[in-house]
Amino acid sequence: MTPHPRPILCRGNGGIIMWDERFSGEEYFYGTEPAGFVAAQAWRLPRGAHVLSVAEGEGRNAVWLAAQGLCVHALDGSAPALVKAQKLAAQRGVSITTERADLGRFIWPVGAYDAVFGVFIQFAPPALRTAMFRGMAQALKPGGLLFLHAFSVRQLVHASGGPKLVEQLWTLDLLREAFAGWEVRHQGDYDALLSEGPGHSGAAALIDFIARKPAR
Repeated sequence: MTPHPRPILCRGNGGIIMWDERFSGEEYFYGTEPAGFVAAQAWRLPRGAHVLSVAEGEGRNAVWLAAQGLCVHALDGSAPALVKAQKLAAQRGVSITTERADLGRFIWPVGAYDAVFGVFIQFAPPALRTAMFRGMAQALKPGGLLFLHAFSVRQLVHASGGPKLVEQLWTLDLLREAFAGWEVRHQGDYDALLSEGPGHSGAAALIDFIARKPAR
């Protein structure tokens, strides 16, 4: 894929230092295999679909999606993470477009993608989350699919990953309200065992949400 033509915006907040440190080692902090949600739900997309992966990290989901024949554009604020994403893509023999972006300032495209993925994007406090949801919706084509996967508010009792602030954890009600008027294709609030590198390991409470943007 050719580089995306829009300008690159880099994170200016201190939080990126933590992510750069987390992703700077040789090990993939969340592993190299896709989240179970991604592997289970990508069948909904035809080969050749254009996909945006938000806060992709080290590339595990983007690279797997590309291997399924999708055209993937991955955003993240961490330069070391995106270097590792491209390294993983090369190892798997696929191509992805990566872009370093500050999601608090990012200029979201309009109607550019068939699908948008947000997988464990809960670094965002409520105000930023609202702006990101609005931008993700804007980036989808009419009729496009939004894929969200994250920790439930019930995750607070677990030590398998995620923020320890309840306001950064999700409920299905929160997502249904954020995307009111969208056709919900799949939703779930459930328990699972994670084995996704050192970053996500053990019992977890998870949220799945897939919804279709209205055609008009």
